[in-house]
Amino acid sequence: MKTIAICSLFVLFAMVAGLVATTPAAFADHPEVTIVPAAGSGAPGCEETADGCYIPSTATVAVGGTVIMSNTDTAAHTYTSGTPDDGPDGIFDTSLLMAGSSFEWSPTEAGEYPYFCMVHPWMQGTIIAEAEGAEEPADDHGDHMDDAGHLITEASATGMMSDGTKVSVWTTEPMAGEMMEIHVEFVDSEHVNHDITVTQNGETVLDDMGAHHHEGSGMHTTAPLSSSDPVDITITFQGYGVSDPKTGPIGEEVVFTSVVPEFGTIAMMILAVAIISIVAVTAKSRIVPRF
Repeated sequence: MKTIAICSLFVLFAMVAGLVATTPAAFADHPEVTIVPAAGSGAPGCEETADGCYIPSTATVAVGGTVIMSNTDTAAHTYTSGTPDDGPDGIFDTSLLMAGSSFEWSPTEAGEYPYFCMVHPWMQGTIIAEAEGAEEPADDHGDHMDDAGHLITEASATGMMSDGTKVSVWTTEPMAGEMMEIHVEFVDSEHVNHDITVTQNGETVLDDMGAHHHEGSGMHTTAPLSSSDPVDITITFQGYGVSDPKTGPIGEEVVFTSVVPEFGTIAMMILAVAIISIVAVTAKSRIVPRF
């Protein structure tokens, strides 16, 4: 009976660990988000890219949080709530936002707020305001984000620039016919500018020039992949700052080769517990002849 009880405890612990690992992040927490126009969005074409004309094209913020609309482009733009077809709806409007300027808005009610640029109507985006306690949405692959915007259960790769800045990437699993999400973070940095190129088997699946991350981190999406093979990621640093002259080791590259998500730490713990359980069952169930 003792043997059965011990084995049952091991198995039960493994099952509980599995349930904990698969529980999503509890609640959304987005007190602030920054939206910038894609570089060169004053001319048509950005609407055909994976990132869109406003980055991020869909921004999520908590009700009462702050949306920073920053113009990091060389052309003047507006962030005007509404749609090009129906026109402005009066919820918010930056008016003409010159290069290097910014505007802040705080949503008071949960909901989706589409917006566009009145000067360049092909530029469109969406702000999602979530009430406090709203459940964090899963992405298309069933993963969830932590409070820093990192993919939970997806492994990371890390490099470093010559000035000591750590550069990390989190990716979704490469799958044939699916787009791959790549989250980039320049640790403890702000107003980061960089280019990012992603290739798979020599084919370019993402070529994003002039990306700007207000808080040092952001997400990029590749074109649909041709296979589930690993990808190569090259990040070219283009300086710190909103306006010129920018600082830092401009032109320096951080290269990640053969990037695929690895077995997550939580999954490894579950596997270890399962192995321990199996070993325990085997050891305790062995038939030993008595003399």
